[in-house]
Amino acid sequence: MFSNRRKVILGIVSSTTLFLSVGITSCVQQPQASTNTPDLAEGNSDATAVSDKAGKDSITVYTALEDDQISEYLPLFKQENPDVNVNIVRDSTGIVTAKLIAEKGNPQADVVWGLAASSLLVADEEGMLQPYAPKGVDTVLPKMKDDRTPPHWVGIDAWMSAFCANTVELKKKGVPVPQSWDDLTKPEYKNMIVMSNPASSGTGFLSVSAILQLKGEEKGWQYLDALNQNVAQYMHSGSKPCKAAGAGEYPIGVSFDYRAVKQKNDGEPIEAVFPKEGSGWDIEANALVKKDNVKPEAKQFLNWAISPEVSEKYAENFAITGTKTNVKAPEGYPADPTAQLIKNDFNWAAQNRDRILEEWTSRYDSKSEPKEE
Repeated sequence: MFSNRRKVILGIVSSTTLFLSVGITSCVQQPQASTNTPDLAEGNSDATAVSDKAGKDSITVYTALEDDQISEYLPLFKQENPDVNVNIVRDSTGIVTAKLIAEKGNPQADVVWGLAASSLLVADEEGMLQPYAPKGVDTVLPKMKDDRTPPHWVGIDAWMSAFCANTVELKKKGVPVPQSWDDLTKPEYKNMIVMSNPASSGTGFLSVSAILQLKGEEKGWQYLDALNQNVAQYMHSGSKPCKAAGAGEYPIGVSFDYRAVKQKNDGEPIEAVFPKEGSGWDIEANALVKKDNVKPEAKQFLNWAISPEVSEKYAENFAITGTKTNVKAPEGYPADPTAQLIKNDFNWAAQNRDRILEEWTSRYDSKSEPKEE
């Protein structure tokens, strides 16, 4: 099973190859030199690499966290650990996963930070993760971390499907803000929607998986056929549909919670919509990469990555975090975020993931944006 998944990852750069058996109760481009506080400018590509000077105390961290999140979080580590040089390699979930697997024989990363736990299970099945219990792991909610001792991965937050609806553009077109998955198939939204491609985006896959589970496969594919009639383009990034909606390029972007809430709170004409049927979701998690010589600085980074200080930063961006904090959820989330999460059958998703992506690609890939060389 896993050899087939590995082929899919490497062949079409899929983002998640295995959904984890967990739940929440109640529920490169080339590196560029950087200072200790990186300025992560966002360009046309979703990929970002940030490097400190190389040296014996240097670690390489692979991540799918958003650029603007990294620029908030990483300076905290640098303040506490000024002698540790950090090389951040950032890209979408699928590309980071593919890169990890491709480098199995000669791992380049020391740490994985904020990658889908479902993707980390793929790397774990390939024997690429070193079990490690970071300092403070007991404070992480049981359902947000691997249940083995020591754990092979530790979660920091959960992310979920959400729509970015540009209220200005929709008003110009005389159509209402969609409030549900079903609304997106209405004829008035023809060519107004952009969505993440599930073969390259973890956000895209969790949304497709959610639809198939909510409606059942037969009706789920019928729904996706109808949705495809209104989709203008499938984008190779979880955040790009929201960015396009915020810029007025398209009225509606099917994306994820952080991006929708942040853009709205930053003053863009965006309404963050959490579909009334429920949202697909996954966990952003950390892990230690197995190498002949595991650097102590890598463990030092993982200790910091679940510390109270940075956990509070996670909580400023996400309503569901691995460690409980006193930080109020960002404005714009549902009153009970865990109730928004669908009841995922992760085993079903794991067993059927390759088939789902193959079917999705055969039906809808003609509307995917071109892949950047």
